[in-house]
Amino acid sequence: MPYYEYLCQACQNKFSLVLTVAEHDKGQHDKGKIKCPKCGSSKLEQQWAAFYATTSKKS
Repeated sequence: MPYYEYLCQACQNKFSLVLTVAEHDKGQHDKGKIKCPKCGSSKLEQQWAAFYATTSKKS
């Protein structure tokens, strides 16, 4: 699953979240469902970050 980086506009805390593409595409951060882990604010700005995904290898 992809990682997304956010910056809290209230306390300037930068943090990463693992979201499915569907969760991100639904605009979860715009609806206030994602909150800053430091202050609890939902005033977040998505930051540009290098894309990387975690997958499970099946053998």
